[in-house]
Amino acid sequence: MSGMHARGRVPAHARIPDAPPVPDFPAPAAPAYAPTYAPDITPSVTSPMDKTAKTDRAARSDKNGKGPKVDLATEITASLVVFLVALPLCIGVAVASGVPAELGIISGVIGGLVVGAARGSTLQVSGPAAGLAALVAETVLEYGVAMLGVIVLGSGILQIVLGLVRLGRIFQAISLAVVQGMLAGIGLPLMFSQLYPMSDSKAPGTPIENMAGLPGLIADTFANPQALIAAGLGVVTIVLSFLWKKMPGPVKKIPAALVAVGIGIGVASLPGVDVKTLQVGNLLASVDVPGPTEFAGLADVGIITAILTFTVIASAESLFTAAAVDRMHSGPRTRYNPELIAQGAGNTVAGLLGALPITAVVARSSANVQAGAKTRLSRTLHGLWLLAFALLLPQVLALIPIAVLAGVLVHSGWKLFAPEEFPKMWRQDRGEFAVMTLTTLVIVATALLEGVLFGLAAGIVLAALRMSQTVIKQHLEEDTAKVVMAGNATFLRLPQLIEALEAAAEAGKPRIRLDLTGVTHLDHACRNQVEEFVAQQRGFGLRVELLMPGPAKPVGTPSPVADLADEWDRPAGTGLPRRPYAPAAAGPAQGPGPTAEWFYLDTRPMPEEYASR
Repeated sequence: MSGMHARGRVPAHARIPDAPPVPDFPAPAAPAYAPTYAPDITPSVTSPMDKTAKTDRAARSDKNGKGPKVDLATEITASLVVFLVALPLCIGVAVASGVPAELGIISGVIGGLVVGAARGSTLQVSGPAAGLAALVAETVLEYGVAMLGVIVLGSGILQIVLGLVRLGRIFQAISLAVVQGMLAGIGLPLMFSQLYPMSDSKAPGTPIENMAGLPGLIADTFANPQALIAAGLGVVTIVLSFLWKKMPGPVKKIPAALVAVGIGIGVASLPGVDVKTLQVGNLLASVDVPGPTEFAGLADVGIITAILTFTVIASAESLFTAAAVDRMHSGPRTRYNPELIAQGAGNTVAGLLGALPITAVVARSSANVQAGAKTRLSRTLHGLWLLAFALLLPQVLALIPIAVLAGVLVHSGWKLFAPEEFPKMWRQDRGEFAVMTLTTLVIVATALLEGVLFGLAAGIVLAALRMSQTVIKQHLEEDTAKVVMAGNATFLRLPQLIEALEAAAEAGKPRIRLDLTGVTHLDHACRNQVEEFVAQQRGFGLRVELLMPGPAKPVGTPSPVADLADEWDRPAGTGLPRRPYAPAAAGPAQGPGPTAEWFYLDTRPMPEEYASR
């Protein structure tokens, strides 16, 4: 009899000759814990939350319902605020990346005029990001500034392709622990690398070397009065970045970075002060379009690896930022695939001009939201202000001390590192804490791509271990060694399963009963191990009864399993539920079909010495 017939699923109009009558079983009584009421789903009066939602929707739309109402004055003001935040960050990221400051400004302009005008996100602002500074510095050190354009161009094209095939949301399928570990792994090296330019010194190189060189840096700084002044400017910048939001009234609306730049320019202009300042050249002359020589480098496996690395990190950072910015406002949500295409377009243009890679940036985006922006106009205009300032007033940029910009980036690195997230993760989930910490340490010790891949692998292993929750209990009776298993049995639990099977075989009993009916998932490796064990023990002359998981049977269907229910009911104290026993109903036997996986019982008689028991 097929499984369909055994379950009574034959259509009403079908007639099967000579089919035995199916007994009419009474409907089972409701369990004692079953609810005796039905939920009331009748719509009630409008709640205050509903009214708030309607108010928010109305605030986001004009009277015709065509979208957010544009306040031109607010949008222009917001664009100026974003410009003031973006200018020192563009320059600081370029300096930290080991490239001319002009390339950072060019990327900021592209982030405003290209990405800012594109559809996708409404309020997040893009430009060169501190999160990629360490990676860019490594790439420039290995392949040169000329190859940077090809790498960024390739990343941009790949981002556009990913957006067109609608893979934008795939970057959300990453463990939060890996994301936070990645950000911490970016922020920690950034902080240590910027402590050197903050003292008008040059960083040794790798993050480990930078950390090891700190004692020497401190000694050299205190021995040089000018380096001490520069370090003082950096420290003031960091302190202002942390405390400026606590300033009273409208003063705190001025970006802390701008205040620090003003103080730095004032101190650098004092007589007797000789600190390093930013050297900015001609913006247009800095454009370096990749040529045939640079494109020939695409045959290098290292260049292809760099393109993939930039693509993954830039896309992930942009889309993670989009999710964070969406939580800051009640306006239109980000559309991830169009936003990924927009980021790709920006990086494509940046690559053609030989500039820095572009991502969405939290600092600028939050400044845009806090300034009251509602549309894409503010972020687009901020790119226009960057372009006008760099073309018309480049001499002003040359007054900015490098130590101040390094201080801004040290603060950005601290915010990325977010040390408070580690104890928080420890309290919430220690497994995820381990993944987060390992990701951070591997990034610091090796590189960003290796660390992220290691973190992803660790997250997958953690998820697999948690999904493979298997309980295995063993106990002995007079003539039987019993093994009861429940849960998800995967290859990760093979050692535990093999140990239990071997213990049952070594018990010296003439009968072994393996009860796997409580297993919700049995993968091929575990099943193969069990069946090999059964065949091997039967070959040794032992009586082995294997109860396998399978589809539920209708109550009242007699089978050898039901006849043996009193023998293999799970004992108390195992933590496993007892299998329900249904007595055989009157009528012809309706056993399972040949494909049923209910049981594989050894029907040979017991040895004579146990027959009388």
